[in-house]
Amino acid sequence: MQATITILGSGTSMGVPTLGCNCAVCTSDDPRDTRTRPSIRIEYNGRIVLIDTGTDFRQQALREKITHVDAVIYTHSHADHILGLDDLRPLSFGEGNAIALYADEATATTIERVFEYTFSPRIKYPTSARVTMHRISSEPGAHLELFGADFVRVPLTHGHQTIAGYRFGNAAYLTDMNGIPDASFALLENLDVLIIDALRRAPHPSHSHLEQTIAFVEKIKPRSAWFTHMCHDLGHAATEAILPPHIRLAYDGLRIPFEI
Repeated sequence: MQATITILGSGTSMGVPTLGCNCAVCTSDDPRDTRTRPSIRIEYNGRIVLIDTGTDFRQQALREKITHVDAVIYTHSHADHILGLDDLRPLSFGEGNAIALYADEATATTIERVFEYTFSPRIKYPTSARVTMHRISSEPGAHLELFGADFVRVPLTHGHQTIAGYRFGNAAYLTDMNGIPDASFALLENLDVLIIDALRRAPHPSHSHLEQTIAFVEKIKPRSAWFTHMCHDLGHAATEAILPPHIRLAYDGLRIPFEI
């Protein structure tokens, strides 16, 4: 089945330009160096599935003219991946059914606490987002079937946490990670598209850095790889100039066709 990934945001938790910074990337006139907080849209079979709703989701939805969302899958509960949930409100008002949210137990619990006014049966605002939380397995390789497509959980190491990446068809999205457990590599074979964390040049305690991510790509061997969750250390044109042709930097608004 034909599908399209749209990079809604390719930046790190602080975004690029970063507040208070006058570096060459933050002041760049290359639109690819402007990076909002990380998430993607997957379109297939007339459906729209998001992975994460970041802090900049409203801005991203306006840019991409998103008028409805069928489901959201969450990777983990950090602010730059969940705080856009509140901006699902107007997209949920006209839906026949509530927008389905999918998260593991720990992530779902945090989202329900942060957005208590949306989920609590005691507190119901008329303008709360019409959403339904579905708890999903945190087991490696767990399957989630949505609208005729199979989403497979790929555990990742994010500092001291284990979070979720996802494989769907011939593509995989691995954001916020500095390690891939051995068992997860078997879930990433024969990929056409790999979208993967590459925060900066220097090592980081919870994110993969440029050299490390290149090594992951060489081990996984996708047909094409796209780096995401990048800070202002990686200028788009300058970084692509040192990468092999099958490894590129993602940018906000990039569309990638693939088979789901």
